[in-house]
Amino acid sequence: MEEQKSRRVRLVLFPCPLQGHINPMLQLASILYSKGFSITIIHPRFISPNSYNYPHFTFIPIHDGISGIQASISDVLPLLSLLNVNCAVPLQDCLVRLLSDTNSAGGGEEEEPIACLISDAIMHFTQGVADSLKLPRLALRTSSIESFLAFAAFPVLRQKGYLPISDSQLETPVKELPPLRMKDLPVFNGHDQETLMGLNQLLISMVDQVKASSGLILNTFDYLEQSSLAALAQEFPIPVFTIGPFHKLFPASSSSLLSQDHSCIAWLDTQAPRSVIYISFGSIASMDESEFVEMAWGLAKSKCPFLWVVRSGLVQDSEQAEPVWPDGFLEMISGKGCIVKWAPQQDVLAHPAVGGFWSHNGWNSTLESICEGVPMLCRPNFGDQMVNARYVSHVWKVGLHLENRLERGEIERNIRRLMVEKEGEEMRERVMALKEKAEVCVRKGGCSNKHLGDLIAQIRGVSLQTRLEYK
Repeated sequence: MEEQKSRRVRLVLFPCPLQGHINPMLQLASILYSKGFSITIIHPRFISPNSYNYPHFTFIPIHDGISGIQASISDVLPLLSLLNVNCAVPLQDCLVRLLSDTNSAGGGEEEEPIACLISDAIMHFTQGVADSLKLPRLALRTSSIESFLAFAAFPVLRQKGYLPISDSQLETPVKELPPLRMKDLPVFNGHDQETLMGLNQLLISMVDQVKASSGLILNTFDYLEQSSLAALAQEFPIPVFTIGPFHKLFPASSSSLLSQDHSCIAWLDTQAPRSVIYISFGSIASMDESEFVEMAWGLAKSKCPFLWVVRSGLVQDSEQAEPVWPDGFLEMISGKGCIVKWAPQQDVLAHPAVGGFWSHNGWNSTLESICEGVPMLCRPNFGDQMVNARYVSHVWKVGLHLENRLERGEIERNIRRLMVEKEGEEMRERVMALKEKAEVCVRKGGCSNKHLGDLIAQIRGVSLQTRLEYK
């Protein structure tokens, strides 16, 4: 009876349309659906989640004013800025229709009251839309607490002269954000001054609108980021719900925007336990052709079996759908390497043959690796990945940070350090301890489970008030 009663409350979710953001949003939606809420996903039209995997959700695309050329760019900053401008009116119009349908319905499923809007923190415009409709908004931050604190500190860091970063200051400690160095700050390299000013404004707006929200949801767990969580509570005077790892609370259907090649699982089945290093740099990170060649030879020379995700766009400025492999490389790795365009990552990391993960250190990848007890080689590309890599290598000490330009000899040495030497075994023991902590957190009575209960109580508490507002 309680399940049926609570199912009559609807939640509206608005994701940021990037792979690393859509995944946790849909995982959160699945968690909340399993607790008795109805789910509506409003999303920009140019990129759509796979609704087939979520038959119980309602998906509503809205106009976003993004052209095909703009949508295909690998530089995410202009795209995020456009979305924050272009989607405001369409989202408001859509919510007005949903609220109107709720109020005018004479019965049936459509009369479910909308309790609140849950939106990605980077979609900061949604706070203004929610406020205009007197609808509570909860923000979802899809990366680590520490990276969010670093973003929040940007105005102070600029004021104190840390930013923009000069080459001579790369190793300088940021005393306001220990143990970060200047080179670990979540900056985006290679942009002109105008774009960087736009980034600064985007981050200021994100932080300000999170502070104005009804609460912040985080895909992390208390034990992993305890000191950062305490710092967050001091700076953000709103309810904070650390309910991760999401994928361990509710194993959701795949929300991958790319087609996964499951043949690699059969290949892993033929490999010895903990012998394979898995390499994937996510859906956006890239490298130049010379680094790609060095990486290929470093993998081959390490003599460790490897599973390598080589997706379209991994090599910068490459016009070819397939990579140009160095002469003799494919012959040298025959039987030792498996190369795919995209992999079912959670299944790969959970496979007993996988003993290491060479990652760009996006937060989803970092959490998934920790949750499966897999130590990492860290090669961050931009943004929050820099912070995550520093914590993996120097705080949790469950990985090695590749900080120099990729060179085959260094790659070979570090793969062997991770996969076959004592140093790697010690990291594996530490990451296994973190895995156990994560498992405790999501169990009944665990901190993530408790925080989830607090979140549900807050949502149910506002649902009656929201209903009264629109009578």
